Amino acid sequence: MAVRKIVCIDESKCDGCGLCIPNCAEGALAIIDGKARLIKDLYCDGLGACLGHCPQDAITIIERDAEEFDEKAVEEMLRAQGKALGHSSSHEGGSCPGSQVRELNRPQVQVHAHNHTGGGCPGSKMRMLQRKEVEDSEDEVKVTSKLRQWPVQLMLVPAAAPYFKGADLLITADCVPFAYANYHNDFLKGKSVVVGCPKLDDAAYYAEKLSDIIRINDLESITVLRMEVPCCGGMAQAAKMGRDRSGVNIPIKVVTISLEGEVLKRDYI
Repeated sequence: MAVRKIVCIDESKCDGCGLCIPNCAEGALAIIDGKARLIKDLYCDGLGACLGHCPQDAITIIERDAEEFDEKAVEEMLRAQGKALGHSSSHEGGSCPGSQVRELNRPQVQVHAHNHTGGGCPGSKMRMLQRKEVEDSEDEVKVTSKLRQWPVQLMLVPAAAPYFKGADLLITADCVPFAYANYHNDFLKGKSVVVGCPKLDDAAYYAEKLSDIIRINDLESITVLRMEVPCCGGMAQAAKMGRDRSGVNIPIKVVTISLEGEVLKRDYI
């Protein structure tokens, strides 16, 4: 037993919808007596691929004494069920490793991360993004940075920083600026920004920090930029939890970006 990150399900919030179940590649979750439950600690890798799929915000990642994640036990359990572990099984190379290589062809825009096969964390599956070649003159258009503050990491910014006062707050999943080429002009301009990854950091801490930022700064607006991969939904969930805890009634605009760098949808929560 050792203290580590592991899934925690608030049974008072869980309505047994089961949306989290297919997004746990290790099969660590099951609906039991009408509620989602963690079958065994040793089946949970603590990476939280299920986080972005709970409409009730019932799932969080906590740190507690738990059995170490046992990948061999997971493989045996899945094999007995006629299933296969959906990733490469080597956790030494970073969180939620992926070995399934897929090529995304730009004209086939229907091929997105949620269309993955074989289970596992779709956010870490390797892909080759084929981009249309452009003339150098088009490709070398200089974009002026619209960043007007420092730091930007949500783990580092002070909640009472002066640049948050009365600001339009942009909460950005850290992969978005790499995928969306015109990020500075279309989204960052005129806004104060925080950046993070709910997959790699503590989503509960994110929610708490955002609660403080929202509560004390009289924000004009909140926009969340996330990638289309399911685990990135944790960014919007953290923002919603932070807003709800703050007691401030302010809508949150959620913009989802595809791996091809296109806006897929805009929602309000």
